[in-house]
Amino acid sequence: MKPLIEITTVPIQIEMKTTNAKLEYARGTAEMEITRDKGGLSIKSRPIRVNIDTFEARNSVTPTLARSLQQNAQKGQQAAYQATATYAKQGKLMMETKLGEEMITKFAQSAMVDTRQEVLGFLPEVGPEITWDVGEMNIRYEMDKLNFDWKFGKGDFEFTPGDIEFTVTQRPEVVIKYVGGPIYVPPSADPNYEPVDVKG
Repeated sequence: MKPLIEITTVPIQIEMKTTNAKLEYARGTAEMEITRDKGGLSIKSRPIRVNIDTFEARNSVTPTLARSLQQNAQKGQQAAYQATATYAKQGKLMMETKLGEEMITKFAQSAMVDTRQEVLGFLPEVGPEITWDVGEMNIRYEMDKLNFDWKFGKGDFEFTPGDIEFTVTQRPEVVIKYVGGPIYVPPSADPNYEPVDVKG
């Protein structure tokens, strides 16, 4: 009699994938920043300066009030001295007078001599005081400046660990297959039925 059941087993199937560990070095980056400081040209000029002081020259023609008072005081003092000298001279003449001389004529002659000593006073007695400041020129030139700023990045090490990956491509299983023919109930319904002889 043939077996009615056929049993088949399917083993598990596993796929393994490995990744090696690695150590990588990332290089540092360098950056450069350039800035410019602008220079320039500056010229400073101061021309010659002439200073003319006409205070004394104007005072000699049209004096100020203070100077006028001072000059009048000096003139009054001088006039007093001259009057004293004139009276002294006239007194001396009167002391030397002789009979028959005319005193009025001598006094008139003496007065005429003094009157002739006049001075023109409309011209300045002193000239203006002239001074000057020396001229000056300063030229300053400054070139542009370039500033370089370097920035360096540090290099880094990057470690990637190893990896093992398991993948089940086929699960294990048991296949049971019936390989016999059909079973009839009752057995006599089978067209190929043969009764079993149990008497022998």
